[in-house]
Amino acid sequence: MSTTNTEQVVTSAPVLKEPKPERSKLGHLLARSVSSGLVAALVVAIGLLWSVPTFGLFVSSFRPPDLINTTGWWTGLVPPWQFTIQNYMDVIQAQGFGRAFLNSIIIAVPGTIFPLLIGAITAYAFAWMKFPLRNWIFLGIVALQIIPLQIALVPVLGLYTMLGLNGQYAAVWLAHTAFGLPFSIYLLRNFFAALPSDLMESAHIDGASHVRIFWNIILPLSVPALASLAIFQFMWVWNDLLISLIFLGGNPQNAPMTLIIANLVNTYGNNYQVLTAAAFISMALPLVVFFSMQRYFVRGILAGSVKG
Repeated sequence: MSTTNTEQVVTSAPVLKEPKPERSKLGHLLARSVSSGLVAALVVAIGLLWSVPTFGLFVSSFRPPDLINTTGWWTGLVPPWQFTIQNYMDVIQAQGFGRAFLNSIIIAVPGTIFPLLIGAITAYAFAWMKFPLRNWIFLGIVALQIIPLQIALVPVLGLYTMLGLNGQYAAVWLAHTAFGLPFSIYLLRNFFAALPSDLMESAHIDGASHVRIFWNIILPLSVPALASLAIFQFMWVWNDLLISLIFLGGNPQNAPMTLIIANLVNTYGNNYQVLTAAAFISMALPLVVFFSMQRYFVRGILAGSVKG
């Protein structure tokens, strides 16, 4: 090859550009840590602001009446401290309050377990069993979530009157189960559908029935979703006033705490210290339930949100 041809080959070769300097790993990690720190600080600030009313209610429930009427609750944090348990003694000694606490437990526990169990069985059928119009029936159940429960109270009340269920625990159990099932089925069906299909097929090959698969495989794997649903349902049933007022209002012996506290407002309207103590007693058990199962809460809510 001649010298001229060699020069042409060299001249026609593409010119490689120098690579741009990459962003330093230290700067990238610093930016990520700053952004995550800001998010964490924002979450903590929102959590603290959200907890201020609860903390103020807790402090006020231990303050004497004269201080509650003249100073803000935050002044109780400054020495000299003047706290008393007389407010809680007055609430406990109030007519029917201890019985109302027991009634709330009697109402809330079955009112949580029934929709949880029935919803789980139904959700498994929609997720892993084949039957006609399965998707349309599931769509209809999900659509029931947009119907306000208030429009169903009058016909349900008439049905209960005909059956003689008014004033009985069974009335609120059935009501909370029926009104809680659409969301229960929707949440659990999405979670069950996201479970590995190979696991179900292997169980069927080994001769396991749907009942055995549900109890031995599905339920143990669904603890986060079941715990999240239990928190939602328990909070709703425990804090319910409307359903209890309509179906149990005529029977004071079965009245839950929400009805008794509403009556305390009329009886102790100006005694704020009694009302704050009663309110904190009513929210103490839901707080225990929430914090005891909070590690399952986020996992249960997010699980099945993409697949299914």
